[in-house]
Amino acid sequence: MDCSVQLVRHTVQEALGTLSSSRDAVQISEALCRVKSYLGGTENPPSVKEKDEFTRSHFTAFLQGLIRNLSLDWPEQFHSDKEKELWESFFLEGPADQSFLVLLDAIISTEPSFRLQKLVDVLERFLNGGGISALIWEVCKQQTQAGCLGLQEVILSKVVCVPDHLGNKLQGRNRPIFFPQNYFPLLGMEVFRVMEKIFDSLREGLDCSISFVSQVLGKVCIHGRQKEVLTVLVPHLTACTQSDCIWQRMCWRLVESVPDRWMEAVVCGFVQTAPGSAVLSRLLGNLVVRNKKAQFVMTQKLLLLQYSYPTAMLQTLLGYLALDSERRSLLIKVLKELLETWGRGSAVKHSPVEQQLYISKAILICLSHLDEAELLSSREELLANMMEGMKCHLDSTLPRVRHLGMVVAESVTGRIMPEGPALKFQYEEDDEIRELKSLLVQRPEQAIVDNPLSAGSSPPATTSTSVLKPGAAKTCPGASEEPDQGVDSDLDSDDDLVPYDMSEDKELKKCKAPAYIRDCIESKRFRVAAYGVSVSVEVAKVLLHLEEKSYIEGFVGLRQSALVAITVTDPIQVAKYLTTEFYSLNYSLRQRMDILDVLVMAAQELSQPLTPKQQQPPSLKHPGIQLLPGNGSSLDWRKVVDERIKSKTRRFAKGSSQAEPVLAPNKFGPVAGHFFFPLLQNFDRPLTTFDLLGDDHLVLGRLVHTLAILMYFAVNTVVATTMGKALLEFVWALRFHTDTYVRQGLLSSVSSTLLSVPAGRLLEDMTEELLETQAWLAGVAEKDPDGDCRSLALQNLLLLENLKKKLETAPF
Repeated sequence: MDCSVQLVRHTVQEALGTLSSSRDAVQISEALCRVKSYLGGTENPPSVKEKDEFTRSHFTAFLQGLIRNLSLDWPEQFHSDKEKELWESFFLEGPADQSFLVLLDAIISTEPSFRLQKLVDVLERFLNGGGISALIWEVCKQQTQAGCLGLQEVILSKVVCVPDHLGNKLQGRNRPIFFPQNYFPLLGMEVFRVMEKIFDSLREGLDCSISFVSQVLGKVCIHGRQKEVLTVLVPHLTACTQSDCIWQRMCWRLVESVPDRWMEAVVCGFVQTAPGSAVLSRLLGNLVVRNKKAQFVMTQKLLLLQYSYPTAMLQTLLGYLALDSERRSLLIKVLKELLETWGRGSAVKHSPVEQQLYISKAILICLSHLDEAELLSSREELLANMMEGMKCHLDSTLPRVRHLGMVVAESVTGRIMPEGPALKFQYEEDDEIRELKSLLVQRPEQAIVDNPLSAGSSPPATTSTSVLKPGAAKTCPGASEEPDQGVDSDLDSDDDLVPYDMSEDKELKKCKAPAYIRDCIESKRFRVAAYGVSVSVEVAKVLLHLEEKSYIEGFVGLRQSALVAITVTDPIQVAKYLTTEFYSLNYSLRQRMDILDVLVMAAQELSQPLTPKQQQPPSLKHPGIQLLPGNGSSLDWRKVVDERIKSKTRRFAKGSSQAEPVLAPNKFGPVAGHFFFPLLQNFDRPLTTFDLLGDDHLVLGRLVHTLAILMYFAVNTVVATTMGKALLEFVWALRFHTDTYVRQGLLSSVSSTLLSVPAGRLLEDMTEELLETQAWLAGVAEKDPDGDCRSLALQNLLLLENLKKKLETAPF
């Protein structure tokens, strides 16, 4: 055996023996100094061979001996701070990988004691002193050595799980540096320092591996901490790669070396954190072309399978695909797949509106990056998918989905067929539509890089009202218009026009305004054959079939108000007529929905109690004195007197500031059945032009919502229990309907039933229906693709739970 090896072994064993047996501070310090010489920094340094022997074969055992001999009388053994720092220097200045593993293993296996607190202090100093970067750098230098893969796996796991180990061990006494929100940003900074060392090595021509840094990054990201790490790492990499090609190649290698099982988390983290597509291109390079896993994540998963990311992330991702010629082919492929998914009828029916909005945004961003020649090569395929998708979206019962179809169809046809007639729909623009249209214009990349906080904002859209026409000019109220009139005087002259011969015209007889409703009905303008029927039904029939043949401002509202008024006046007869006509032939869908609207508004008016002002006849109004206009001082005398009285008056208690509400019967209660039950009778009987269970699901949705509102207005009425039971049976028959609007109405019907029917009657008469409904609601709350349906189901479950608690606490 070599003499140097024996000397090192003998020195270490002697030092450990002194630590375990002696209590003399001088002897302990001398023993530690002899061992410390193998780490360097002394006047007579040992040979390189002795240093290698110590760090390779004896350093870990020596550290374990230091920890093993650490006891409560440790401060007495080291009187000065210099001697205490000598003990800690072995962990802080020795090989970082061995120090870190020994410290962490000792902390995990040590019970709460002085030793544990001392080890935690040393580990905290190790982290603050750049120990993690030294640890990663040590492993990077050992990458070419064989037999160290197992050790690398252990170090990788320990580095990433430090917050978990320390949190489990210290619990309430944990240190802030070991919190995940503090540790992982520190780890991100340490990773950047390691990359700086790798950069320096490459500049000097030394061989170095970056794969372990990639493994650390991938392991952290797969643990869900990519935001904390990359928020610190990406800004530094962005600055370094701006003008240095070596840094760019290092970043490309960093991401390419991530194992496939962690690639998705890393790519998602970079896409979300990068402040723009140009920065992402510098950091990732052509990763999406070289790595199949990254290509699947960036072209499929982030665009088609997930929809929770902000618009800025979509712009960054799709802009990254458009920045390089090798990646632009993927952009065209992405646009085709997006339009194919957007045009799929099953996706429109069963996917949430938020996901459809997300895909629509991605389509418009793709269109903004592709030029006319690239779109021309795939015009037929894109146009076919767009036409199919437009039909599916326009058939939807949700206005938001229909608007998405209109905007996307207008944008796609405008870009694919710029030479053809423009497709234009009529809709009211809101913030969402304006944001969609703004995506057709590429965002300024430089502004995003300089100000990352504005990445989520969209440029303000200019509305049509703010655009001036070419010939428009602002005029002041007092400005003279004579010059303009002089210019057009020749055009406006009517001297050459031949006057129309009106010599044989006769003056029309003035018709006297009808004084009675029957006179109005039997006039030539509104003649109907409705004999043997009450006047109210005759008027309702006329109003229902009345068309706007001449322009009357607010005609639709006036006709609806008149129908509501006649229904409130004679609710039984008119409701019977309207509910019968709802299922009759030769009515348009618009007229059927008008009938439902009238029934709802009439029920609302009947269910509201009359105020004293409404109950008082016009002739019994209190007489009032009208003051003539005069000077202000005479008008405000009463106000001044009231303020003086109020300031001089002391009040010891105040009564109720509001008057008690006037109790009045619910006028809708006696007639609720005439509004409600006829609508339930024939919903499953298709007609020639009307099929509620077929294609007319928009009217079915309106019908379900109408029934829910009628049920709510029938609260505390005698017929409410019967109505609630019938409504629950109706809901049970349609509970698996594919249309979102219909399902929302069904869930609203359940809410109305739970709120309107007394709790006791619910449990006595509808126990079985409630149990079935509760099971169905639980499934909807968990699995329904629409967020509003899930929210309504949760509200209903809370109502059922509150109902159960209310009955349990009720006195008997």
